[in-house]
Amino acid sequence: MIRSVRGAAGVGRNSAEQIHSLALQLVQEILTRNHIGESEIISVLFSLTKDLTKSNPATGIRSSGFADTPLFCVQEADIEGALPRIIRVLVTYSTEEDRLPIPVYLGRAAVLRPDLTDAAGGEDQR
Repeated sequence: MIRSVRGAAGVGRNSAEQIHSLALQLVQEILTRNHIGESEIISVLFSLTKDLTKSNPATGIRSSGFADTPLFCVQEADIEGALPRIIRVLVTYSTEEDRLPIPVYLGRAAVLRPDLTDAAGGEDQR
């Protein structure tokens, strides 16, 4: 069965190091919480708010593996009042398990989906 799981995280400042580090942390947390192996990943799609310009998240996770995983980055729609410096991710994977995927919203990005997280701490509520 094919599943997708979303996540997001807020970057402290627009630097390649922070973008790479946070993207890797976000993807690793999604894989861990959902028991997804790298070989099960079909593709990873990142989006970034327009204020993140120093690098793309795919570069960050590519340096830690994912050599055979299709990675793609796009700019998030520029919505008035949107939270700044946000990386979003959509991981599509193949699984034999029938359980629902667990989304991951780290830090201040938890306010993007308070229905799925404790918006104060970013912890998953499922």
